[in-house]
Amino acid sequence: MGYYCGVDIGGTFTDCVVMDDAGNITLAKASSTPGDFAKGFIDAVSEAAQRLGLPLADFLSQTQLLLHGTTVGTNVLVQMRGARAGLITTRGHRDALIMMRSYGRSAGLPIERLLHVSRHRKPEPIIPPRRIKEVSERIDWEGEVFLPLNEQEAKSAIEELIADGVEAIAISFLWGFVNPAHELRVKELVKELSPDLFVSCAHELIAKPGEYERTAAAAINAFIGPATAGYVQEVASTTKSSGYASPLLIMQAAGGVVPAENAAGRPLFTIGSGPVGGVTGAAYLASLSGHSHVIATDMGGTSFDVGIIAEGQPLTASETVINQYTFFMPRLDIESIGSGGGSIVWLDEQHRTLRVGPHSAGAEPGPVCYGRGGVEPTVTDCDLVLGRYNPDRFLGGELRLHADAAREAVQRIAEPLGMDAISAADGALRIVESQMADLMRQMTVERGLDPRDFVIYTFGGAGAAHAVGFARELGCDRVVVPLGDLASTWSALGVMTSDVVHVHEHAELVPAPFPAEKLNEIYSALEAEALEQLRADGFAQSDVELSRIAEMKFSLQIHQVEVPVPQGTLTEEDCVAQVRRFIERYEQTYGEGSAFVGAGTQIGLFRVLARGRLHTPALPQVPERETNPAGRREVYWREHSGFVQTPIYDGAQLGAAASISGPAIVELPDTTVVIPPGATANVDRFGSIIIDVGAESGHGSGAGTQAA
Repeated sequence: MGYYCGVDIGGTFTDCVVMDDAGNITLAKASSTPGDFAKGFIDAVSEAAQRLGLPLADFLSQTQLLLHGTTVGTNVLVQMRGARAGLITTRGHRDALIMMRSYGRSAGLPIERLLHVSRHRKPEPIIPPRRIKEVSERIDWEGEVFLPLNEQEAKSAIEELIADGVEAIAISFLWGFVNPAHELRVKELVKELSPDLFVSCAHELIAKPGEYERTAAAAINAFIGPATAGYVQEVASTTKSSGYASPLLIMQAAGGVVPAENAAGRPLFTIGSGPVGGVTGAAYLASLSGHSHVIATDMGGTSFDVGIIAEGQPLTASETVINQYTFFMPRLDIESIGSGGGSIVWLDEQHRTLRVGPHSAGAEPGPVCYGRGGVEPTVTDCDLVLGRYNPDRFLGGELRLHADAAREAVQRIAEPLGMDAISAADGALRIVESQMADLMRQMTVERGLDPRDFVIYTFGGAGAAHAVGFARELGCDRVVVPLGDLASTWSALGVMTSDVVHVHEHAELVPAPFPAEKLNEIYSALEAEALEQLRADGFAQSDVELSRIAEMKFSLQIHQVEVPVPQGTLTEEDCVAQVRRFIERYEQTYGEGSAFVGAGTQIGLFRVLARGRLHTPALPQVPERETNPAGRREVYWREHSGFVQTPIYDGAQLGAAASISGPAIVELPDTTVVIPPGATANVDRFGSIIIDVGAESGHGSGAGTQAA
């Protein structure tokens, strides 16, 4: 028997999904272990092996593919616990990283801090000024050497940094992406003087203009490099010694996986890759289900992540902001807020209002109801207080929830507001669902998209309990809980269904009318590089797929719009049509009539996305079964202003074509689906629960019994 295994580390749980040759799926969860993430990884894989009745070594020896989405790099950067790093740059430009852009004091700040200019601060330097060294060198914008590299200065800079105890060195020279000769020579010098130092060259990461963004990328890659590379290498070594024979594949922010060796050298591209698996999996299932427009939402224990799939393709971005540092990186466009099941519900005493998040109780101590020492109520505690969760069947019965403790914790924040625990819990859920809907609205409306045209895919352990609430808030008609219980570990499945993806870019400013010969020359060179890399990864030509993107803008503008480019040899007619496609995309984003056609059009970046197809078994289909409730219990419904005896369904027993009318609860081993009054749910051939959200009904009817 051959197995295919995907592992995803979240802030609270590490999820593992295993599929065998016949398409049978096994799920496993283990608590994430922030002090040693490798332990959480092995714990989750070991749990999956145990559920299959196999020792870990036997399971790994039979595993064909092991794919992993990791948040180690993201956590290192957010917590500012990276390596002691140094930076070598062009003389006269040592302050680029410290100066940032003019908006550096406010980049990425939450709205409550943006509104108070006095609270704007630059972030803590990832590389302090004393460890930034200058060397004499200059290459011009055409790649010609204007001032040769002063190698003696470079050696002195390296020696000073080594004497200062650095663990990593970043190298970023002006126009190094046009001609990398000087950056490569300094890298050679570092390896000669200290072979074990982690080295990060800007041109190897970013291939377009933007002195600060490129320097920030190189510095961040060095800052997170030793920890991320050490983690990836530890996992690869541990799994190999335990019997896994193939290369470990690591998820990248661009929406695909790469071999662990590649990821260890460029950990920058793993930043933010955790939620990417979920969007990748949503795109995969959406293509099978006929959904071309999808809002992919991941509500885990710590955060709520949103990605958009339009016309069958995940939307992408080329800029990232973390800890107020802005840097270039090709990635799927995913935004996050601190609204997860573990988000803390707290009292804003100044305004006498309830707040939810962004802080989370995490895995340890976790929500109050976990009984692990948590004292602050969370979204999960509120769900339990309202009867949505069964305290005896949470996580398949592996974790017994303490309902009384949850109620007491919620009551403590309710009393100062003159509320009871039930009203406070319901109010907290309204707040968190509104916050989630606001993020989804921003992700669609601000891109010229109407959210009412989209289907919501909801996954993560807490997503299905709140999806109808935020769908109604947003005005969407339909929610999909993908593959039933697999929704709770969806990002791990998404990682497992990913392909190997490499991104190749070339920066050059080309004005319209675009010469077809020039564009063909650039794309041919990029595609040749991409094909060579995929061949080195072991892919046959038949398993390779290439796609082209051009970043385009009007002359004198700064921000660029990504526009697809046709495959094959481009003609002059194709080049004219490319301008039309840009104008259409521009006006879709910024509004009809916003395009200033008379300004002229330019391409600033050429990109090729190279995909090597990994073959995994097809998704299994579920048989039809009768649908009957497994029991009933009292659940609070705001539509009825009270508790109502509610049918409870065993999700594991639901078959294709099953139909359920709300109010109802569907309990699965690792997630709970809440179907409020007015909503109806059906199960499709893959076991996905498809909810037509309907409208809030029965509000204020007084049905049921109001709890004190």
